[in-house]
Amino acid sequence: MENRKGFKNYKIYTALSVVLLITVLFFPREGVFKYKYERGRPWTYETLLSPIDFPVLKTESELLAEKEQKASLVVPYYNYDKSVSIEQQKRLKMLQGREGVDSKVLFAIIEQLGKFYETGIVPEMGQSDEVVVVQRDKRASEVLLSELYTPKRAMGYIHVKLNEEFPQIDADSLFAEYRLSDYIVPNLLYDEYKTDLFHKEAVDYISPTKGMVYAGHLIVSEGEIVTAEIEQLLDSFKAEYESTFGYSGSIGGIFAGHALLSLLILGLMVAVLYYTNREVFVQLNKLYFILTLYLLIFVVTVVVKGISPSFLHFVPYTVIAIYLTIFFRRGYVFPLYTVMLLPLLFINDSGEELFFINLVGGIIVTITFKYFNRGWSQFLNVFFVCAGMLLTYVGIVLSGDGTMSLQNLQDVSRIAVASVLMIACYPFVFLFERIFMLVSQSRLLELSDTNNKLLRELATKAPGTFQHSLQVSNLAGEAVREIGGDTMLAQVGAMYHDIGKMNNPQCFVENAPAGVNYHRDLSPEESASRIIRHVDDGVEIAKKHRLPDIVIDFIKTHHAKSLTLYFYAQYCNNGGDPANTEPFSYHGMLPVTKEQVVVLMADAVEAASRSLKDYSAESISNLVENIIGKRLNDSQLVEADISIKDIEIVKRIFKDHLHQIYHSRIAYPELRKK
Repeated sequence: MENRKGFKNYKIYTALSVVLLITVLFFPREGVFKYKYERGRPWTYETLLSPIDFPVLKTESELLAEKEQKASLVVPYYNYDKSVSIEQQKRLKMLQGREGVDSKVLFAIIEQLGKFYETGIVPEMGQSDEVVVVQRDKRASEVLLSELYTPKRAMGYIHVKLNEEFPQIDADSLFAEYRLSDYIVPNLLYDEYKTDLFHKEAVDYISPTKGMVYAGHLIVSEGEIVTAEIEQLLDSFKAEYESTFGYSGSIGGIFAGHALLSLLILGLMVAVLYYTNREVFVQLNKLYFILTLYLLIFVVTVVVKGISPSFLHFVPYTVIAIYLTIFFRRGYVFPLYTVMLLPLLFINDSGEELFFINLVGGIIVTITFKYFNRGWSQFLNVFFVCAGMLLTYVGIVLSGDGTMSLQNLQDVSRIAVASVLMIACYPFVFLFERIFMLVSQSRLLELSDTNNKLLRELATKAPGTFQHSLQVSNLAGEAVREIGGDTMLAQVGAMYHDIGKMNNPQCFVENAPAGVNYHRDLSPEESASRIIRHVDDGVEIAKKHRLPDIVIDFIKTHHAKSLTLYFYAQYCNNGGDPANTEPFSYHGMLPVTKEQVVVLMADAVEAASRSLKDYSAESISNLVENIIGKRLNDSQLVEADISIKDIEIVKRIFKDHLHQIYHSRIAYPELRKK
């Protein structure tokens, strides 16, 4: 009874092969560090000697301390201005020839001042041991402030020089007479912009390493407790190994390992689908959608890891669980989502942590999305998911050494951002719905509204058919819920399965006025043709109103390829050839999914129940057994993905439901007239 035809479709194997090829090609090729360790716990492997030379990386706290130290040191930046020296010496030379000006003294002052300007004169500021940067032409160099001159120091040196060379002259009077202080001005000009830029570069550029470990050096001994120092050495060795040393192994072996892992994950995904939702191997658009989500997780993880592994906490993996919940039954969303996350374990170093955090988030959103999926209430999902993921992350971190570092706090903020991005990615649902021809629960809810245009038209033109469709919808919904199918889909399919009857409502007995027989003057072949026509009319109307294909399939399958038994029997009783079944056969599709099968059964049972004269439990039971038995015997369910056990459950639900509808009623006594 269960459908196996889908597994013979070569498109399935083609799709799986393409996904396998893409994942193998995208798998990161760097070597993988094979040791697992944690501070405060013993080294469980054999004694480790370094097989290579590698630099020791600074810890996060060391880098932060060094950065803070450099941030507190601001080195002033000065530009050397040649024009100042030329201008001031020129002004001094203009004093030559004036009365009372000694040329020898004047040139001695000019010569000495030129030396000061050549070295550099800075404003009166700073400490003598301070370092400044001086740029001459296009070359910048660091200079101690004590090696430069200030105007005050320059004046003092000139004063001493004049007293040594010209003892007969009163230097103080000369300074006042020549007004020498006006000619000694700074020629090193402070540059605020370059000072800030130089400071920023100094803070940003901090060497990430300190010292070297050479080949043969002991890193950690077997059974030794992993201290902070040993952890630092192991982290440094791990970083060097993964970036360079990992390539020294067999690239072919690494490639084969990646291919094997990818194949196993795909195999697990197929197994989950086989045992939870086998219909995806027939409705390939669903399979393609699932494989696309898996590739999306894989490729995004590889790309983001290439930018920075810490950024993986920004990726809203939980939105994949929302996409699955929207388009599929929740019963197999969790196992499928779990398998989809498996690549995180192998692509990233801290894959176990990332996997578990997002697994918890996915479980939470799978539960909460049922209750909070509209409007502002979606932000409650953000709260629950964020809280669950953060608690998980904090628990993992604290179980290590009991402390939270700055990096951990940054990861906390990234997880919070990822929770918000989950809602931002929600609108892609409508894109996926269009690309993969899927139907979301919100779309089904919209179609189930009896006030929509198409159902109102059905109620107006064919009121009997409309009431019949509502009863079939209720009957099918109850049964599908019990066997684990998509209740909403079955109900919507049942509501639209007979819309083709709008084109000729009087042809069908439920719409005909009392005493009117549409088929009285028609031959059995003509009557059967007009009855059968409602399937093709229904498909045409559904396409005109742009109903989803998954709903149109209910129109095609609700009679499958069965016979219009009433007119076929009439034809045979009138002497017709029993082998001539073609004029009396529906040319629809055989049902495949559970929902299609149940709607087919519910349609036949509900229609037949209207002809019962006795609504006892036994009569209803015989009717249900007879109708469903005929469908089994005439091979209408050979391609259906439904078990005998499910069919028995459906029978029981139908019997209980019909018995409740057609229960016995009390006859009200007539009021006697006085």
